[in-house]
Amino acid sequence: MSASNRARIGAHVSVAGGFHLAVERTLELQANACQIFVKSARQWRAKPIEPEQVTLFRDAAEAADLASYTVAHASYLINLASPDAATQEKSSAALIDELERCALLGVPYLVLHPGSHVGDGEEIGLRRISEGLREVLKKTAKSCVGVKILLENTAGQGTNLGHDVTHLGTIISAVEAERLGVCIDTCHALAAGWEIRTPTGYKAAMEALDAAVGLDRVMAFHLNDSKHDLGSRKDRHEHIGEGHVGVEGFAPLLKDRRFRGRPMLLETPKKDAQDDLRNLDALRQLLPKSAR
Repeated sequence: MSASNRARIGAHVSVAGGFHLAVERTLELQANACQIFVKSARQWRAKPIEPEQVTLFRDAAEAADLASYTVAHASYLINLASPDAATQEKSSAALIDELERCALLGVPYLVLHPGSHVGDGEEIGLRRISEGLREVLKKTAKSCVGVKILLENTAGQGTNLGHDVTHLGTIISAVEAERLGVCIDTCHALAAGWEIRTPTGYKAAMEALDAAVGLDRVMAFHLNDSKHDLGSRKDRHEHIGEGHVGVEGFAPLLKDRRFRGRPMLLETPKKDAQDDLRNLDALRQLLPKSAR
C-alpha cells in the first residue's frame, strides 16, 4: 500500500518512564500516529530532557515509522492573548521551550490553543496572539526550523479564541509564516457550531476552513466525540459513538482523501488502554479498506 493512501490514526499516549515508551504504547494500540506532552501541560517549567532520552525516543520513533507522525500538545497555561504582561512573557518563554523540546526529539508538530482575550475583545486578543507568534517564530527560526505550530480550533467557551475559522485565518494572515498550521478538533468543531456530521455540513465546514486558512495548512486532527450538541460552546470530550458526533458523524472526515497521511489522534476519556483500543477500532471501521 502506498504510504500516501494510508490513514494515520492514533491517540495521545503517556511518556511516563521515558519518551521512548510512548512509541511502545502506540504500537500496543496498533496505531500509526501519536500525540505526547514534551513537558507537564500544567507547569511553566520543566527539567531539560536528558540526551539518552532523546536518542532512545528518536531511534524508537524512526524504527516504528512514527517520526513524521508524532504530534506534541503545548501547555494549557500558555496564553499569548492575555492582557497581563507577565503572563504574555511566561507564555512566550514556555512556547519557545516546548518548540525547542520538539526540535530536540524530532517531533514535527506542536499543537497550541490560540488563547483567551479575558474580556478585552476578539480584535485585541487576535492581535496579541499574532504579535506573540511572530516573535516566537522569529526567535526559533534557526533552532526549530523543522517544527510547526498548529493552532487548534476551540469550542468557544468563555473568552477563548479560535472557535470561528476567521479567527484562525486572521492569525495566519497576520503572521505569514510557513511554520504555522492548524489542528482541527472534532468535539470543538461541533460545539462551536460546525456541522461536520453530514456530507453537506462537512463540505460547507471544509469550504469555510479552506477559504479562511487553506486546507494545506491543516496538518493534524483530534478525533473526539462531544458530550454536548451542535453550538453548545462546551468543551467536553466523549468516547467515539457515545456523544453527539456519533460514530457515523466521523465518516465524512475519515473518508476524505485530502487528509490521508495527516495524524488523527484520540483525546477521549481514558481509564486504561482498552478505552483507546475500542475507540480506535470504531474509527478504523469507517475507513475504506485501502486506507487501513
